[in-house]
Amino acid sequence: MTKHIQLPISDQDAAGLRAGDYVYLSGILFTARDAAHKRMQETLERGEDLPIKLEHNLLYYMGPSPAREGRPIGSAGPTTSSRMDKYTPDLMDLGLKGMIGKGKRSPAVKEALIRNKGVYFAAVGGAGALLSKAILSSEVIAYEDLGTEAIRKLEVKEFPVIVVMDSEGNDLYETAVKEYSCDEK
Repeated sequence: MTKHIQLPISDQDAAGLRAGDYVYLSGILFTARDAAHKRMQETLERGEDLPIKLEHNLLYYMGPSPAREGRPIGSAGPTTSSRMDKYTPDLMDLGLKGMIGKGKRSPAVKEALIRNKGVYFAAVGGAGALLSKAILSSEVIAYEDLGTEAIRKLEVKEFPVIVVMDSEGNDLYETAVKEYSCDEK
């Protein structure tokens, strides 16, 4: 099924998504990769506030290439999500509603998605130049010293993603393998 969702994502929209749905996101989302996640964890351990509001927001695991003239951002493809798995359950428990990346997630992330009625989206790896065309603006809002791994605020329009894990624990990486495997008998 194809759906169009306005960000930040509502509880109702997140709960209504199913693994395998094609979704076009419009609105505001934030980027964060390994170094930003580590710094956010350290911030929380010190009892300080995070530089972004997590509630109902999505994190896109992406570090862009430099923008070409006249464009807000360069190539903007996803990075491997599993590198953020050790941080994700805590961020979800603080209100993060979902993530965009690529690749499988840990059982702890799956449990956090179910517990918090969240969603994990995949963006197509290798299609960063195409994905950047759905990004209307990009602004570094925290950890500028991290360069491409700084936290950015992106305004997106019709940003294409696929639901990989839904709020009920369905996992496209598991079901698709079963559906498309060729068991010879």
